[in-house]
Amino acid sequence: MSSDRREFLRQAATVTAGLGMGAFPEAAQQRAVAMPASTTSEGPASEGSKVASTIDFAPGGYRFIPAVFQYSAGVAALPGYEIQRVTFRNLVPLREGFRRIEQILTEAGRPLTALCACELRSPAPFTEQGFRAFNEIYVVTLGKWGIYNNGVNPIARSNVCPEINPPAEPSFHAFSFTTKAERARPSFVNSGSGEAIEGDGKSTQIIRRGDKSADALRVKAQYVLGAMESRMATLGFHWSDVTATQVYTVHDLYPFLADEIVRRGAAGAGLTWHYCRPPIVDIEYEMDCRSVPVEKVI
Repeated sequence: MSSDRREFLRQAATVTAGLGMGAFPEAAQQRAVAMPASTTSEGPASEGSKVASTIDFAPGGYRFIPAVFQYSAGVAALPGYEIQRVTFRNLVPLREGFRRIEQILTEAGRPLTALCACELRSPAPFTEQGFRAFNEIYVVTLGKWGIYNNGVNPIARSNVCPEINPPAEPSFHAFSFTTKAERARPSFVNSGSGEAIEGDGKSTQIIRRGDKSADALRVKAQYVLGAMESRMATLGFHWSDVTATQVYTVHDLYPFLADEIVRRGAAGAGLTWHYCRPPIVDIEYEMDCRSVPVEKVI
């Protein structure tokens, strides 16, 4: 990794300049939407948290598992809605990506609040400080759209870093949104999860930090698979419902592919391996999964 790429990711000012955006705190709270406190489903607590329920985000037509300010742990369509996913054939820089998403949602007759999941690509893994700085910028647009409100973010997300031919700045790979449907099929999107235990937001507890041995990678994968299962259970889904599973790592999957991934049903619809690193330095393995009936490439 070049020193220029490292510097880009470590300096919030550089990220801000790359996105062409200014200060975030007040803008991030514009057009606030109240979040109902009632829950709609029960399940086991998600990894590293005490959350065992979902919250309806009625303006978007979906419910979500509360997590951290930059994303939720996962989303599922409310009755009468289903999720569609759109992949950009080529990566689109963040600001332009939001503009294109706004256009697509408007043309589909959906409000901006229907955006329910974002899949990003970044130049290289962030430091913890750089990751927070980027996320504080990222939520500005979500605040303006009436989605992010006062530290609560219903949108699911992954944000990974291609090892080869990375983008010059954080960019969109894909996004998902809800649509109304008379015969809506159950649908959900899990956020990406690496082998990091979410805590107080001040530090990241990484499982077997710095250990890239085959045994350590198996342990990391076991933790992440458990996180996917916990989130699905909270949303009311199982591996048998999944239409796509994605893995993000630059390390060899084969030693644990059969025993840890295939045997538990995580590859029933196949497995997409992205040769990418997770978004924070020293995290080595990440996954996400979804059940989405309609997917498009534009």
